[in-house]
Amino acid sequence: MSMLINQIATEIAARPEQVAAAIALLDEGATVPFIARYRKEVTGALDDTQLRTLDQRLSYLRELEERRQVILNTIAEQGKLTTELEQQIRAADNKTRLEDLYLPYKTKRRTKGQLAIEAGIQPLALLLLSEPTRQPEQEALAYLNAEAGYADVKAVLEGAKYILMEQFAEDADLLARLRAHLSQHAVLQSRVVAGKEQEGAKFSDYFEHSEALKQVPSHRALAMFRGRNEGILNLQLLPELSEQPHAVCEQMVAEQFQIRQLDRPADAFLRTVVQWTWKVKLQLHLENDLLSELRERAEAEAIRVFARNLKDLLMAAPAGMRPTLALDPGLRTGVKVTAIDETGKLLNHTTIYPHAPQNQWDKSVQVLSALCKAYQIELIAVGNGTASRETDKLAAEVIKTLPGQRISKVMVSEAGASVYSASELAALEFPQLDVSLRGAVSIGRRLQDPLAELVKIEPKAIGVGQYQHDVNQSLLTKSLDAVVEDCVNAVGVDLNTASAALLARVAGLNKTLAQNIVQYRDQHGRFTSRSQLLKVPRLGPKAYEQAAGFLRINNGTNPLDASCVHPEAYPLVEKIVAAHQKSVEQLIGNSSFLKQIDARQFVDDHFGLLTIADILKELDKPGRDPRPEFQMANFKDGVETLADLKPGMLLEGVVTNVTNFGAFVDIGVHQDGLVHISSLADKFVSDPHQVVKAGDIVKVKVLEVDQARKRIALTMRMDELARSNGDSNVSTAGKGRPERSSGSNKASQTPKQEQGNAAMGNALAAALAKFKK
Repeated sequence: MSMLINQIATEIAARPEQVAAAIALLDEGATVPFIARYRKEVTGALDDTQLRTLDQRLSYLRELEERRQVILNTIAEQGKLTTELEQQIRAADNKTRLEDLYLPYKTKRRTKGQLAIEAGIQPLALLLLSEPTRQPEQEALAYLNAEAGYADVKAVLEGAKYILMEQFAEDADLLARLRAHLSQHAVLQSRVVAGKEQEGAKFSDYFEHSEALKQVPSHRALAMFRGRNEGILNLQLLPELSEQPHAVCEQMVAEQFQIRQLDRPADAFLRTVVQWTWKVKLQLHLENDLLSELRERAEAEAIRVFARNLKDLLMAAPAGMRPTLALDPGLRTGVKVTAIDETGKLLNHTTIYPHAPQNQWDKSVQVLSALCKAYQIELIAVGNGTASRETDKLAAEVIKTLPGQRISKVMVSEAGASVYSASELAALEFPQLDVSLRGAVSIGRRLQDPLAELVKIEPKAIGVGQYQHDVNQSLLTKSLDAVVEDCVNAVGVDLNTASAALLARVAGLNKTLAQNIVQYRDQHGRFTSRSQLLKVPRLGPKAYEQAAGFLRINNGTNPLDASCVHPEAYPLVEKIVAAHQKSVEQLIGNSSFLKQIDARQFVDDHFGLLTIADILKELDKPGRDPRPEFQMANFKDGVETLADLKPGMLLEGVVTNVTNFGAFVDIGVHQDGLVHISSLADKFVSDPHQVVKAGDIVKVKVLEVDQARKRIALTMRMDELARSNGDSNVSTAGKGRPERSSGSNKASQTPKQEQGNAAMGNALAAALAKFKK
């Protein structure tokens, strides 16, 4: 256990005692959000990122340890466990090394080498290996065995060859050396399957592609694996690029067993053994292993990118709980309209037909204006699907008819809305409502509070990843669920208004407990104190301990219930209140007074300095939302389709997805443009997430438009933007992270280089257009 703790401590840059404390809490059933916020003294303030990594590595290393014990027991039962082998097995720090050591002792089907051993040929094989001066043909005469199938010298030597091949191929140290060499020097080749050129045109970049294995990025690896799975590409791993790419590996096999070519009688035989060992036994085995490792790394990176984008999307600024009119655009089927109040409750719904073929524009304006007046609408949410720009114009005209009513219109992503509409949750919430109208409700609610609404949708359906359908779905789900849990608990949940879907994401709760809370609330009215949670069926002390601090009760009997101060710390607050002869209400928000409190005087066996400091900070701004201030992107008037775009245009847009090769930006033409990583900033960018995140409002310049293939290349480089003529219609609301990234001009490029980057951007956009949908 100590070795496991020390290893994790090194990996997450923590002390062993911190790791040991965190493991103890996790084993007791504590959740990561609870440990990160309310057990800082115990863990030495490990944050949620460290704790997530710790939890993941703990599972892996425990599985490794379990496998290690099985292997030790199995080899011991065979009577073959030597002291040296046991030390090697105990020192193995990954599953690959462990399985390599176990390989010679695995129960396997009868091989040609085993059959030769059973026929008594093994002494010959070992003799020729140790004494190459012996004459193979002559020595083989003593091992003829017609009954066993070795009736002549050729068959006997063939058996000896297979015995040595299997012995060589199961040498763990040789496997480790070959893996290390291939990891550094191997080249991944991708070739198109003959006759598949037209069918697999989308993989044309990989028809004649070679790249160092260690340099293949996640998105290219997954693209090639997808091409192979679809029968378009053949992938092969070469030890190196040379006229004799396999010679170096064959030489490593020979060196491992001290085989040299000195023109001795058995040297030719041993050379054949070495060549066959590599080509028959090792090459395919190691190629499969290394390609599997490449896929695992690529999937892990793709999952990491998806998780980061999801976090940015969930933590996007809420427009606020204000009366909202939601419009789900459509042409022939009409625009679905729903009015919801400041709590997200559906008030009214209808369908209008302002666009072709009905063209009931004026009537639609009248209907929407009447709804805005009737429900005192403050926000109009317009879905960004088909006919969104036309519907946005409609909303603008509606706002003009109501000059005395302050209304803002916002374009909202529809990603995942159709998934929610057809879900069981939506059917339970709106059993009588048409599926398309449920989608409109979702669009309005996600403007009010993206986090509260998006938790109702399976994270994979939100569409902010790369190749999310190609990666390990179990690992993807686990990772995304962790992101959702962290985001929900970072913001906190209103116990009296939260849906069951949102409550289920609170630390310590699950779907059953969340539903029980909602039912209790429906039967007994709103909660007035956190302690009432203990009356909810099946919600015991442990679940209460984990969840209570993340649940908020506004206007309850105890003002602390509206904060993230945990109920277990209420006695501490009372102690602070008594010491300064003030009420809790007098302390809350009293910044100047709170700054004067000496936290050290309240430290005791239960509460340390870190916890007390957090409590004082929370009393200053209770229930503070960590999400940023809400902003809106201003799409340029007159730019509504690809045909309206021209190279050189300066536009404002919203970042919809960030990948390892760049960012996709919605500029209001129903097709996101790609800002390649080389065009994100004036300086070198190694990770696009350093510059932008999903939901950012940015200024971009159009580099190239390919209407036939619906591809748009954009740039955010300030030097390129500066060369534009400017555009007074472009708002500066997008200033922020992207513009701060500008620095030296050492990455500036010639027009030829700029065109090359634009073409590269288009090629990447083409290759990944499918997953962007």
